Amino acid sequence: MPARIAAFVVWAAVAACVAFWGLRILVTPRPAPSQTQPVSATDSLRGDVTRLFAAVPTAATPVTEPGLASRFKLIGVMAPKDGDRGHDQGIALIAVDEKPPRAYRVGARIDNALVLQSVARRSATLGPSQGAPAVQLDLPPLPLPATGSLPPAAGLLQAPPAAEPATAVPMAPAPASPPRAPINRQ
Repeated sequence: MPARIAAFVVWAAVAACVAFWGLRILVTPRPAPSQTQPVSATDSLRGDVTRLFAAVPTAATPVTEPGLASRFKLIGVMAPKDGDRGHDQGIALIAVDEKPPRAYRVGARIDNALVLQSVARRSATLGPSQGAPAVQLDLPPLPLPATGSLPPAAGLLQAPPAAEPATAVPMAPAPASPPRAPINRQ
């Protein structure tokens, strides 16, 4: 009896392996739908995520050097909701010199002389580790939400199509049915 059980377990494992690798090798993956678009690092967030990563805006905005600021692009920010903790916590997604963006924590070195000093609701400041902010990076403004109205549901709220003026067409009389022969019952 134990030999039969062991043989059953071994053959079940062999069948499972054959089924797994057979499905892995022989089945072709479905192609991507035609409306899909590849992800690009140059696009920023398109939705309003301020409710997820909300923070109290800072009052002081540092002066930005135009030559230095052109090297950096702010892609996204995760700032704490409490304004008093916003200067020592948070993460910014920054692309440096058109390279793919990387996530930096507050205090992390971004360039040889610059560190991420603080993050706010839609901005990040860069500067020397013990100095005044040198660069203020802001997220691009969000696009306005799409407004409008939906088309009416089919058949529920649509007005009947306008009828064209009817022309008088004489109707032909209905054809008369042929006379019936009387039935004799005997």
